[in-house]
Amino acid sequence: MKDVSRRAHWENVYTTKSENEVSWFQENPAPSLELIDLAQPTPETTIVDIGGGASRPVDSLVARGLRQVTVLDVSEAALATAKTRLGDEPNVHWVAADVTQWKPPQTYDIWHDRAASTSSRTTVTVRPTSRA
Repeated sequence: MKDVSRRAHWENVYTTKSENEVSWFQENPAPSLELIDLAQPTPETTIVDIGGGASRPVDSLVARGLRQVTVLDVSEAALATAKTRLGDEPNVHWVAADVTQWKPPQTYDIWHDRAASTSSRTTVTVRPTSRA
């Protein structure tokens, strides 16, 4: 799927359906949060949520005190839903981009990606660090 058609597809999804009308909606994203918790994040842990759009992990991460959360999604409409829900949240950086074209401006300690798999599996990649 070309970039333009991929973006158009997801914009259509998020402008014609509410967040709880999509098959992947989770009011409580417990599986993702449990995997992220295994990495023992601190407030300074950098985390990126790929395809995070309107989904709920960002709410919980901010509520847990994480201060460096990036949410990336190809759909600006999806990001707008989450922004509206969270309000003016200074600890979240919103990125409207196609992950296949995105060039991260930094490294991330945790890379969360539930969207890349069509089978609803969650992937969490943790950058190795030395912990005393």
